[in-house]
Amino acid sequence: MRRRGRTRSKHTRPLNFASSRLRVSYFCSKNYIGGDLIFSIPQIKPKRLLPGDTIGVVAPASPGDEESTLAGIAWLEAQGFYVHLGKTVDQTFGYLAGADALRAADINTMFASPAIDGIICLRGGYGTMRLLELLDYDMIRTHPKVFVGYSDITALHTSIRQKTGLITFHGPMVGSDMGKGLSDYTWDYLSRAITVSAPLGSILNPADSLPPSFIAQGEAQGQLTGGNLSLITATLGTPYEIDTRGKILCLEEVAEAPYRIDRMLTQLLLAGKLQDTAGIVFDVCANCELELEPPDFTVEEVLRDRLGDLQKPVLYHLHFGHTADKATLPLGVTGVLNSFLNNFEIIETATTN
Repeated sequence: MRRRGRTRSKHTRPLNFASSRLRVSYFCSKNYIGGDLIFSIPQIKPKRLLPGDTIGVVAPASPGDEESTLAGIAWLEAQGFYVHLGKTVDQTFGYLAGADALRAADINTMFASPAIDGIICLRGGYGTMRLLELLDYDMIRTHPKVFVGYSDITALHTSIRQKTGLITFHGPMVGSDMGKGLSDYTWDYLSRAITVSAPLGSILNPADSLPPSFIAQGEAQGQLTGGNLSLITATLGTPYEIDTRGKILCLEEVAEAPYRIDRMLTQLLLAGKLQDTAGIVFDVCANCELELEPPDFTVEEVLRDRLGDLQKPVLYHLHFGHTADKATLPLGVTGVLNSFLNNFEIIETATTN
């Protein structure tokens, strides 16, 4: 069903490749992050997307390539959405998709524009940490929209969530994922997360893969936070340091050897971030054991060693990171971990009608 009053054409900005409703839940408490006194802020839920809405595509990190970008746009249009391209989508500035000011302006413009209903990132890579001081958080707070991405986009999820209260979505991106076509599993979770105002319910792995398992037992309830482990660790000691207190911390990583996973988890432990959580969810950690040789630890062994004594539930091997099949996780909504029921469940809606 299309929303009425939409007359925009598709591709409201051509590519330039060389070859071609505010809902607020109030809570306020004094907190200390990075040594500074802060206040929890009201939760904001974006309006759900519907076919006929316009999705803005931004490239806040590394540049994409023409083939995957065009294929991703076509895939979104096939789902019934219009697409508006940010100025950085076809830009290259070294390993970045344009200068910092341009990439930040793209994000600010997409949130501010009444013509844009939601925002999905083109890809990850590197560069979002450079934008955190350039975003207009006051404007984003008053113009809440669906915002989707993962990997390097973690820095944006963390800063936007903690500076504005907006629920954002850890999910597939236009070039990295939609350009290859989303699996039924991936599209099911994404579509229910951003187009349906209902809790996602239990988060399960694809039917043809191993189920996730608890490597530490217990029950926990809390708001979801997290993303890429490297980016989460990089926020420590900055004004954008992640707040994990009472939260379910969801961590994913790709192509990092077990000893590097160990180092980053140890840093989070030394900072008290893992002890502060209500529970922890870890993804498949794709390609993290490619060069594993005895007597190296496996990723699971590292997790058991570093997280097993925290006296809180820890779930391992969930598909939500750098895998072809990935669940979308709404960051900022309430979830429940229960090892005795072998269940990870989202019990709160992430969007409004």
